[in-house]
Amino acid sequence: MKHPQPIPVHATSHPQGKVIFVGAGPGHPDLLTLRAMNCLQEADVVVYDTLVPSQLLDLIHTRVERIPVPRTHAGDTGAAHADPGETTGHLLAALAAKGRMVVRLKGGDPAVFGRLAEELQPVREAGIAFEIVPGITAALAAAAAAGMPLTSRSSASSVTILTGHEAEEKNAVIDFQTMAGLSGTLAIYMGVEQADAWSRGLIAAGKSADTPVTVVSRCSWPDQQIAVTTLGACAADFDRCGWPSPAVVIVGEVSQPTEQPLQKSSAHPTRAHDDRPLAGQRVLLTRPSGQAEELSARIHSLGGECLHVPTIQIEPPLSLEPLDRAIGLADTFDWIVFASANGVRAFVERMRTAGLDGRSLGTARLAAIGPATHRAIAQAGLTCNLTPALFRSEGIVDALGHSMRGGRFLLVRADHGRDLMRRKLQWLGHHVTEVVAYRSVAVEALDPKSLAAIDSRGIDWVILTSSLNAEASARLFTNRILCWKIASISPVTSAAIATCQLTTTAEALEATSQGLVEAIVDYEKRMSETSAMKTLPLQTLAHAADSSKNE
Repeated sequence: MKHPQPIPVHATSHPQGKVIFVGAGPGHPDLLTLRAMNCLQEADVVVYDTLVPSQLLDLIHTRVERIPVPRTHAGDTGAAHADPGETTGHLLAALAAKGRMVVRLKGGDPAVFGRLAEELQPVREAGIAFEIVPGITAALAAAAAAGMPLTSRSSASSVTILTGHEAEEKNAVIDFQTMAGLSGTLAIYMGVEQADAWSRGLIAAGKSADTPVTVVSRCSWPDQQIAVTTLGACAADFDRCGWPSPAVVIVGEVSQPTEQPLQKSSAHPTRAHDDRPLAGQRVLLTRPSGQAEELSARIHSLGGECLHVPTIQIEPPLSLEPLDRAIGLADTFDWIVFASANGVRAFVERMRTAGLDGRSLGTARLAAIGPATHRAIAQAGLTCNLTPALFRSEGIVDALGHSMRGGRFLLVRADHGRDLMRRKLQWLGHHVTEVVAYRSVAVEALDPKSLAAIDSRGIDWVILTSSLNAEASARLFTNRILCWKIASISPVTSAAIATCQLTTTAEALEATSQGLVEAIVDYEKRMSETSAMKTLPLQTLAHAADSSKNE
C-alpha cells in the first residue's frame, strides 16, 4: 500500500515566486523585527550569510531549505570573473522563478554594506517581485550595547558610516581628509583587518590620536566584547586583544566613558555593572532546532547568554498512515489529548493536507499536557478545553480519568515517552487509541564547530527537557557535561539524568520554560547568598547569631 506523502513545506501564494531581502540585525533573535520573523516563518527557502548566528537560524522550520552564501571578497579566487553579489542575485532569481518564497537573510540592514544593489539587479531583470525588510544596522546596535549615544548636542551633530575595508577593484579610496574634518561620530564597519591603515589615515589627515574609540566585537552574540581605546592605540590594541569580526568601531567624543578615565595605551572593558540574576551565566540549550526561542528569550532578558546545540531532532513518523487514519476518525473520540506542541503541529499539518479543518473534529474536545501545547492548539485556530494543573501524564489522568465512564480517548504523542497515560486510562475502563505523530531522534554526532564554540566560550548551565534529550546530551558532550550545572524540566527527566550517572542541580517546579528559568535563578540566588555569608567578618556573623538567640 502506498503511504501518504510527507507534509509539503509551504503552500506558496506567489505562483511566480518572490524574493524578500530581510535584515537579520546584529545577531540576537530578540533584535529581529516582527516583519522579519513573519518572513522567516513563511519562507520556502532561506539564503543566508555565513555570519548569521546559528541561534537565529534555529528560528527557521527544519523543513525549510537553507542555503549558505560563502563570505567572499574581491580578490578571492574567481572573484574577478563574477561579482559575488550578482552571483547570489542570480541564485535568488532562479529559486523564485520556481514559484518559491525566497528570503535573503542578511546581517544588519540589507541596505548598509550588504551588496544589496548587486543582488537586487538580477532579480529586477528577471521580473521577480521583491521586498526589502530593514534590520537594525550594526552601528545602532553597537552603540546601544555599549550604552552610549551616536549623536550629542554638545559634541556630535552627525553620524558617518564608512567601511574600513574598501574593495580592491574600486578606484576611489576613503577620503580621510574629509572624514577627519567632521565634528560628528564615525562608525567604521569591517575595520578589524585594516585597523592600522584607517587609524593612521585619519591621524595623518588631522584627527587627534587621543580621539576616543569604542570597539564592539560580535555585537549581541554570546561572546560579545566591548572596549574603549584611542585612535592612536586602537591598531595595537586590535593586535593585542584579538577582537574578532564582525566588529564596529565608533570614533568620536561620544565614545568617551563617563565613569572612568580614558587610558591612552591600552583598551579596557566598559560594560556597565549588570545586576540581573543571570548576568554572566552561559547556558547551553539542547532542544531541537526551532524550539528554544522562548527559553533563550527568558534567559537573555535576565542577563544570561545562550548557546543552542540541539542533541535531538524532530522527524516524521516512519509511516503516516496511522496518523492519517486517526485524523479521519477524530470525530468519534470524546477527547483528543496532545502530549506536546510538536504533536499538535504534526496533527494539524496532516489534517490540513487532507483538506480538513476544525469541523472534522466533531464534538471531540482537546486537552493539552502543558501551556506550550495549549498555545500550539490556539495558534492552530482550535480550542483547547483542558490543561491540567500538573503538566505531566498524571495530570491528564487525574483531570479526566473519573470524569466519565467508557470514554474514547485519542492520545497524540511521540515515538518516545512514558506509557503511563494509556495504561491508567485503560485501567479506569476507557477506550484508548495511541498514535505517533512524530519521532524524536537523538543526534548521532556533534559537528566540530559546535564543540569548538562550547569549548571556547565555556558553559555554566545545560538545560535538559526530556529523557531522550538527557541520554543524548550525556553521550554527545562526554566529560564536558561533568563540569556543568544541570537544569531539569521534570522529575522524569531528572530520573533519566541520574541513570546517566549525572546529578541534577536544579529542577523546575513547573514543567515549562518559565519553570526552568526560575529554578536556575533560584539556585544562583541561594548560592550568591551563601557566598555573601561566607565573606562576612567573623564578628558580624557572631552578632547575627546572638541576635537570633535573643529573638
